[in-house]
This record gives sequence, C-alpha cells and structure tokens, in this order.
Amino acid sequence: MARKGEFGEPVILDVAGYDVRITNPDRPYFSARGETKLDLSRYYLAVGPGIVTALRERPCMLHRFPDGVDGPKVHQKRLPRGAPPWVETVRLHFPRYGLHADELCVTKLADVLWAVQMSTVEFHPWNSRRADTERPDEWRIDLDPMPEASYAAVRRAAHVSREVLAELGASGWPKTSGGRGLHIYVRIAPDHEFGQLRRAALAFAREVERRLPDDVTTTWWRRDRRPDAIFVDYNQNARDHTIAAAYSVRGTPEGQVSAPLRWDEIDDAEPGDFTIATMPARYAALGDLHAGIDEAVFDIAPLLEWAERDEAAGNAAPPERSGPQ
Repeated sequence: MARKGEFGEPVILDVAGYDVRITNPDRPYFSARGETKLDLSRYYLAVGPGIVTALRERPCMLHRFPDGVDGPKVHQKRLPRGAPPWVETVRLHFPRYGLHADELCVTKLADVLWAVQMSTVEFHPWNSRRADTERPDEWRIDLDPMPEASYAAVRRAAHVSREVLAELGASGWPKTSGGRGLHIYVRIAPDHEFGQLRRAALAFAREVERRLPDDVTTTWWRRDRRPDAIFVDYNQNARDHTIAAAYSVRGTPEGQVSAPLRWDEIDDAEPGDFTIATMPARYAALGDLHAGIDEAVFDIAPLLEWAERDEAAGNAAPPERSGPQ
C-alpha cells in the first residue's frame, strides 16, 4: 500500500474553468516507459477535443486501474462515488436483471479528467446517446484478429471493408483498436434499435467475408474459427457491448492508444506507433481525424435488405446472448 504523500502532493488542473484535483500524480501507471497518472492526465488534455467528440453524450463504461496497468482492472458501469455536481450521468436499464446503472455521460473535457482522477485509463462508450439510448447512431466494424492472424490480413480486411462501404455510399472512419485490430466507425441515423443494427452489421460482415474468404470469417463460435482469420465482430453492435473510444488509452504497459487514422495510413501504420508518448504531437499536427464523422450520416436500409436476403436463404443471425464465444 502506498503511504500518504508517497506519490506526490495533489495537482490541481484548470480544465476550461473546472478545477480537477489529481491525487498521487507521480504514481507509475505504464511500466514500459514509466509514465505516471499525471502524464495520463496531460495526454487527455492534449487530445481533449478528440476524446470529447468520441464520448459526447454517450453512456460510458470506465476501465479503471487503481494501481497502474500492471495491476487489477476494474470494469465500472456506475459512476464512481464522490463525483462533483458538474459531472453528468445517464441512466441505463437492464430489464433482464432488474437493474439500472447511472453511467458517466461526458459533455466536457473536465468529465474525462475527473474520471482519470478516479484511476480510469480506458473509456468504453455505448454507440447510442443520452437522447435515446435504445437507438444507436454509430455502427462499429470491429476487425478482430485471431491469435495467428497477421496484421497484413487486418489491413486487407480494412481495405475490402472500405470498398464495400463506398459501394453503399457510406463513409468509414478508421482507427487502431489500441491492440492488434482495427475499427471502422460509420455514423448512422438513430432510426433503428440495436437488434436491427446487429442484423445489418452481420450482413455487411458476410459480404466482406465473401470477397475475402481466405482472411475473413463471421463464424460465431470462437472455437470454430480458423486461428489465422480476421473475425468481423458484428456483435459489437449489440446492446450493452462497448469498445474503446477513439483516443482512449489502453491498459498496456506501453500506453497504446486507439488512434484515428487516415485511410492512406493503413498500409504503413503499426499499432505500436500510437502511444501516450507519441499521440500529443500527432494530434497537434493533424487535429481530430474523426472531426467530420457527425456530418456523414448513413441509412442502413440497404444492409437490412441484405440481412433479409441472408435470412431467406437460411442464414439467420445467431442469438445475441447464446453463451461465450
């Protein structure tokens, strides 16, 4: 256990007029280079507009690491106790369990920094917003490599995904996962519930699989997938499924970041290029590469027609909660 004052005196950050107190600022969080809790805070300040755009008005689950990323991880749905009155929440209901949770709902950068004070490293938002949490406005294409898959295969899957999106008239916004995969986000009109979006996402994934059968799979059960395949994880669009936001740091010793990319960077960028050490300068030079996502809204109706075609052929979507994959 740390003794009082062992990791430095508290630091007060002025975040656009809100005072955020960072205790234990010198506590090491990332073992590869030794960055601290205060370094993490400064990272989120450096990419402030980007992380707020990624999280704004969305229910957000927090991945907290009270002892740094080499220690235990806490998955926190409910807002941690002790929040100042200016931190906002959104109430989510879970009828299956008879429960509800008041989750963080970021509206400003100070909310993010307060969460960092509470030992949050990763931010995992819903793909719907507070105005109607049951109707998502973000379709997430998760290119998830199996253990023996190459990053070259991930890149090929990304390019084919972009090809299909272009044929549909949709704009995709890529980012690294912060691990070995890639994500592509598409802004959609909030006209459908999660089940419909999941059906549409599966139909898209199957089209990518048809075009790239040697690399891509949509096989539901993990044990049945090829170990070198890229799983297009359509289930990330189901209710209460979240992935790390754009600009979210991941809980790795290197402090890798889920980093927005330009499409022309896909073939050269490596996941390890983007860390809390490198991203501030990149953000200062390029700004938020996802800044225009809200202006590029896609109607998923064509994908729902594809889903109906697949279902008529006997290829219905697996149930959302049929056990571990």
